[in-house]
Amino acid sequence: MSKLTNPILKNHSTVFTSKLSKSILLGFVLTMLGSYEAKAQFTLTGQLRDRVEMRAGQGTLQQESDKAALFTSQRTRLNAGYSGYRFKIFTALQDVRVWGQDASSISRTTTEANNGILLHEAWAEIFLNDTVSTIQNLSIKAGRQEISYDDQKVLGGLDWLQQGRRHDAIVFKFANKGWIADVGAAFNQNKENNAGTIYNGTNPAYGAGTNGIGTMYKSFQYAYVGRKFFFGDLSFLFFKDDFNKYTLVTAGTPPVTTKVNGTGVWSRNTTGIYFNTNVTRKLNLMGSYYYQGGKNKDGRSLNANLFSITSTLQVGRKLFIGPGVDFLSGDDGTKTVTADSKDNRFDPLYGTPHKFWGSMDYFYAANGFGKQGLLDYFFKIKYNAKDNLSFALDIHGFESANTLSNGAGGKINSYLGTELDLLVKYNLTKIINIEAGYSFMKATNSMASAAVKNVANADLSPQFAYVMLNIKPNFLAKK
Repeated sequence: MSKLTNPILKNHSTVFTSKLSKSILLGFVLTMLGSYEAKAQFTLTGQLRDRVEMRAGQGTLQQESDKAALFTSQRTRLNAGYSGYRFKIFTALQDVRVWGQDASSISRTTTEANNGILLHEAWAEIFLNDTVSTIQNLSIKAGRQEISYDDQKVLGGLDWLQQGRRHDAIVFKFANKGWIADVGAAFNQNKENNAGTIYNGTNPAYGAGTNGIGTMYKSFQYAYVGRKFFFGDLSFLFFKDDFNKYTLVTAGTPPVTTKVNGTGVWSRNTTGIYFNTNVTRKLNLMGSYYYQGGKNKDGRSLNANLFSITSTLQVGRKLFIGPGVDFLSGDDGTKTVTADSKDNRFDPLYGTPHKFWGSMDYFYAANGFGKQGLLDYFFKIKYNAKDNLSFALDIHGFESANTLSNGAGGKINSYLGTELDLLVKYNLTKIINIEAGYSFMKATNSMASAAVKNVANADLSPQFAYVMLNIKPNFLAKK
């Protein structure tokens, strides 16, 4: 009797073959999953940042009769990332609000003036080179993202602001052997139009841009090239942002002038270099120069520049000190501005002004300060008491970069004030950070004048203090 003709043996053979096939299939699937798992990676992190602020003249001078403000703001972020073969996806869901702005028993009524839930980042990066390529990175990053370079003076994430800063853009990225070359572009529209590309960059609820520019760009294009040398970093930036053209139309009784957007753009060009070098083992120099030309947001010709240099000397093992100076050009306040006159005011684009021009945010932040530019000479001291504890003291002397008008054909003193910024940082753990700061300014009458902050009966001794708790967990980290 043949084995194949025996029904019992045949049945056993079928079962064995079936189990073997399932085992092979299961092994194949696990192998594939293991291989895929090795290539793919999921990340899940977060941030909860509470900041208690006492404002008594932060941003701009208060009147003498004003009382100090006290509030707590909170930023909550949930960051999810996923990396696979030749791609990466990242999203950062963000909620920003002030404690108490929502009623505790009902849903909040959202207004444009309030912050709330927002998609801070949502981008995908596609890698054009594979793992055997000799180029370190060649990729395209598209979507909502932070754009930050060098010391963030002109392009930065503005992390101090609870809302942060992001752009809807596409960036082609190249990196190899110490070289970095990025080319980026953005094109904004208010909604899905059926015709035309006119863009209204003016938000009725809040000002956009820096230094009270009040207008969002319609589009931008930029190129950034950087290189790490043995002596330090050197980079070049060209950035062109475009603003929708408009005309002013006056009609009605009484006459009312309104801004009517039209076709075409006015383009502003900013180009310059940045360097960061260790002159000796204990002396570091960092600086930049940028020129701004083309047209401003109102169509006037631009001719402006920024110059900055900062020195840092290490004294001993824990102490770092150094002076520096920033110059941002501005207009002559005694000259009449016409549609044909040149604009000499440099705008530091989309950077992180809080990092440079005083913790009280008097310059190039939400509140404008006139059009005469800024000269900031400063001295900074930092002491690293422990690995997780540091102290810093910054002293700024602020002066107008150009002539200030008294409004009656004459001039006033260009010195604006002296600011002291104290800062303490303590890392309780790698995840939990506590930070506290106190700032005091001795402002002059020039700061309060109509040419600068334009505050009547101003308190010339503003103060600002805060305590900030910053927790940044990694939810997938192994204990």
